[in-house]
Amino acid sequence: MHAYRTHTCGQLRIDHAGQQVRLSGWIHRKRDHGQLLFIDLRDHYGLTQCVVDVSSPILARVETLRVESVVTVTGTVVARSADTINDKLPTGRIELKIEDLVVQSAAEQVPLQVNADADAGEDVRLRYRFLDLRRDKMHQNILLRSHVIASLRRRMLEQNFVEYQTPILTASSPEGARDFLVPSRMHPGEFYALPQAPQQFKQLLMMAGFDRYFQIAPCFRDEDSRADRSPGEFYQLDFEMSFVTQEDVFAAIEPVLHGVFEEFGGFRRPAHPAITKPPFPRITYADALLKYGSDKPDLRNPLVITDVTAVFRRPDVEFRAFRQVIDKGGVVRAIRAPQVADRPRSFFDKLNDWARGLGAPGLGYIVFEAGAGKGPIAKFVPEAAQGELRDLIGAQDGDAVFFVCDQPAPAAKLAGQARNRIGDELGLCEQNAFRFCWVVDFPMYEINEETGKIDFSHNPFSMPQGGLKALETMDPLDIKAYQYDIVCNGIELSSGAIRNHLPAVMYKAFAIAGYRADILEARFGGMLSAMKLGAPPHGGSAPGVDRMVMLLADEPNIREVIVFPLNQQAQDLLMQAPAPVTPERLKELHIRLDLPKPRKPSGTAVES
Repeated sequence: MHAYRTHTCGQLRIDHAGQQVRLSGWIHRKRDHGQLLFIDLRDHYGLTQCVVDVSSPILARVETLRVESVVTVTGTVVARSADTINDKLPTGRIELKIEDLVVQSAAEQVPLQVNADADAGEDVRLRYRFLDLRRDKMHQNILLRSHVIASLRRRMLEQNFVEYQTPILTASSPEGARDFLVPSRMHPGEFYALPQAPQQFKQLLMMAGFDRYFQIAPCFRDEDSRADRSPGEFYQLDFEMSFVTQEDVFAAIEPVLHGVFEEFGGFRRPAHPAITKPPFPRITYADALLKYGSDKPDLRNPLVITDVTAVFRRPDVEFRAFRQVIDKGGVVRAIRAPQVADRPRSFFDKLNDWARGLGAPGLGYIVFEAGAGKGPIAKFVPEAAQGELRDLIGAQDGDAVFFVCDQPAPAAKLAGQARNRIGDELGLCEQNAFRFCWVVDFPMYEINEETGKIDFSHNPFSMPQGGLKALETMDPLDIKAYQYDIVCNGIELSSGAIRNHLPAVMYKAFAIAGYRADILEARFGGMLSAMKLGAPPHGGSAPGVDRMVMLLADEPNIREVIVFPLNQQAQDLLMQAPAPVTPERLKELHIRLDLPKPRKPSGTAVES
């Protein structure tokens, strides 16, 4: 008999009754029933109920063991009586009568409960992540992640993509976030950067003639944490293709994503969800902001925002609060709330208070009934203008229309938030669905809010629509690029683009963003050299693995699907990173620290 196990803790069935077996695992739970002591023994594969009779000489040893101790038990498989069968467990028709027990590792008092879902707080969970991962929900999340990655890899290989690995120690690249820098011992004062994405390398692979590349790629960005973004590192399905148009890229990745969500969509749902079938809807960036108030539209919500600025410009509409904003370049956005006329006043007041809580003046509204419209704005909007509103919005009797008036960007943001809020309040959003879409035609450039200068709005290596001619003749802020995002349920899964493969376009595109030719050549010399020696048209994308698994696991926080994540302060509490480095190591790396001075406590003198 094997020293540790003949079977796993999820393997035994009624057919094994009468056999002598050996199991190893963790004590998940102990239950003392007087004459019998039950142990639920757990391993990676499942759980088996084991029993010790009061007359057994090993009872005293078992009684002293805490949960999470690791033991090896040997005994005979017996069938459970009919009244003790547990059909919720695959092993629930048998139990193991323990005849021998070896303690492999005795556990001390555990700092969090493994056999219960009691919230221990994120810091405790991350400090003892190895315990947290023993919990069934977390264990299943990580297994799901592994299965999703295997499925992605299989589906990409089936489409003749080939997997290549790109460097981790590389040069800095403008990907829109801060780099993690690694000092070079051999080259004093110089630094490597961990890749924010394998962007340049995958393009260089296309220029090297490999045609179809993919990789489950680690990416590193020094960003702040949020629910759908882990600080530090993340993984993406990175892929690139040669001699393709934007539609070719969509056609390649859509069946992969649809297939994975179809395969694993029922992971934690009572019924299999509805999933958008290819081809996914295409929504322009401009329409996304107008109709959904976001470049990450959640299409589970059927509500659509309408621009009604023209109505409030009418000479017979005398609503000064809106007209003053419109005269300064503002817009009016409207969101239809279907069949809410019979709602109490508190429904409308609650939405107004919510908007004020976001810093807005509130949400004006009109309720349409068989007669004249009602509400705080209705008296300023005569019947003819109300009729135009109805036609524009598609409002029916019993509907209410909520209004947002501001400059275009803040108006879009608040209208988008109001759309989501109203959809949730009215229960309009699909509850068991994955709704995909592409957001296309992103602007090539934007104004950097910090510097006031023109900057890339998306990927700097993208091909502008119209090519070099557009760069030379158009207002940069009017130029669109062959850039696209794929969005699922309001979460951006990836950004992608058809890449620029022409040196002249690259020089001009970067010059508009303030990069001189010598700086461009110093920072991206390898890319330019490859372009000058024959580069094919190419493009790709990189759906985020962590976000995919978060959606499939129905988790609100991305850290729930990462094995060892950093906390919100970008700290690894388990391994105690980041950590100070010894003076000797700093000297070896030619680094001298210039740390910020500690804050002076209020009312306390600081010694000099």
